[in-house]
Amino acid sequence: MTFPLKRTQRTSRAFKTLGILSVCLFGASTSLALNSTEQRLVEKVTRVYGERAGLRVTTWRNEMTVYRGLSEREQLTHVNQFFNQLNFVNDDKLWGKNDYWATPLEFLGSNAGDCEDFTIAKYFSLLELGVSDKKLRLIYVKALKLNQFHMVLAYYSHPSAEPLILDNINPEITTASKRRDLLPIYSFNGSNLWLMKSKNGQLAGKSSRLSLWNDLRAREKSLQLRKPKINYDE
Repeated sequence: MTFPLKRTQRTSRAFKTLGILSVCLFGASTSLALNSTEQRLVEKVTRVYGERAGLRVTTWRNEMTVYRGLSEREQLTHVNQFFNQLNFVNDDKLWGKNDYWATPLEFLGSNAGDCEDFTIAKYFSLLELGVSDKKLRLIYVKALKLNQFHMVLAYYSHPSAEPLILDNINPEITTASKRRDLLPIYSFNGSNLWLMKSKNGQLAGKSSRLSLWNDLRAREKSLQLRKPKINYDE
């Protein structure tokens, strides 16, 4: 049985449209040599989405190299800031579907996405940097002030810790208790799914119950890239 997920219906963009991408757009980092796997990713993204998209992925890979030398708290800050620069666009407008969870490459390639895409890209980037999956949860919430469904990323420094929240609506990383505008509904990571009926949630099975998550993981593994309906690099 799959676990249904409703989509965020916010139509305004959360951030300014990115112009012609240079490394300076994402911070003054030194351009580093990509390894052969990374270079193939850049080439594939460039073929599907264009040169600017390839530059975004190149910058992401360079930034990730820099972030590896930072503390976990610093990694949270930089990853959150990096992805929060992209455009917020609803799935129906961007993909022509009611709900679509983009891979990080699709998100960067498209230069746009909705709250799930921001959260997913941050999650996979932090995993790659060595943050344990046990410390991370993607949390489906209701944004009370906006009266709509939303997704954020939570980081638990240890199992009983109060989580820190990474969000594209509020770019400041704060503890969960300070986000009274968010009502948790359920959360998940690469392994498990929790109903958020208590502080840390009630285990409700494996995250494989989420059909959208399964579809995302399959596309991520196969490096399948879908083109959006609208080009946000024009």
